[in-house]
Amino acid sequence: MGKNHNLTKEIISRDLKNLNDKLFHMLNHSSLKEISDLILEESTRLTCSKYCYVAFVDPKNGDSVGISFSHLTTGCQYYADLGEARFKIRKDGTYGGLLGYSLDTGESFFTHDPKNHPVAHGLPPGHEPIEQFLSVAVKHEGEILGQIVLANPEEKYGPEDLEIAEKIANSYGLALKEIIHQK
Repeated sequence: MGKNHNLTKEIISRDLKNLNDKLFHMLNHSSLKEISDLILEESTRLTCSKYCYVAFVDPKNGDSVGISFSHLTTGCQYYADLGEARFKIRKDGTYGGLLGYSLDTGESFFTHDPKNHPVAHGLPPGHEPIEQFLSVAVKHEGEILGQIVLANPEEKYGPEDLEIAEKIANSYGLALKEIIHQK
């Protein structure tokens, strides 16, 4: 635990509590983008990851909508200007690929070899290399509401990183339920 930032279990626990407190106070006056940006910031910081993608599942059509994300391709600025990166759900009800795996299965996972993961289908041209990959489905009461994806940590991902990301996902799930699914 700690990964070059001297993050002890106590500091991480405190920071996760502070995140919950911030989210609670943001719910009534902040946009989904502001909340998602906070989730991105804390997810990357607490797992010492270089990249992050924070998405919600559109309740109208099931699309996965990235609202806060690291820029990994030249096209990312286009999506940032648009305000979202939308990945349409396929006709069979899945998202497919490594990015969609936690949404398709509801399972959190990490891999140190994303290129050779059984569901990987490669990266788009010009995409930054992904050496390690961690993904958690954001859930509330068993319903998948979104996703947090992390990549390229300072050191190898381990179970503690998955646990941290899952705790952040739990907090984000509560916020998503309040913001998107109560409207």
